[in-house]
Amino acid sequence: MPRERDYWFPAKRYGWGWGPPVTWQGWSVLAVYLGTILAGVLIFPPHISPVHFALVVLVPTVVFVSVCYATGEPPGWRWGDKGRR
Repeated sequence: MPRERDYWFPAKRYGWGWGPPVTWQGWSVLAVYLGTILAGVLIFPPHISPVHFALVVLVPTVVFVSVCYATGEPPGWRWGDKGRR
């Protein structure tokens, strides 16, 4: 029997999406994402440069969600423990 895939981001128990990371790789990706957003706030303050700030938030968010999609459990609506392994 093949070993179950090790996901970086498990599916949330309720709702759609992923929960907190469960591997060091997931935590690293999350830290880089949050660091990028923080750097964006410091370099492009939202009240002075809203368009640049929006891009600094949008681009890393798209990359982060893509990594979650590629390394996390398949997304789908969940209603609790029902159906979880």
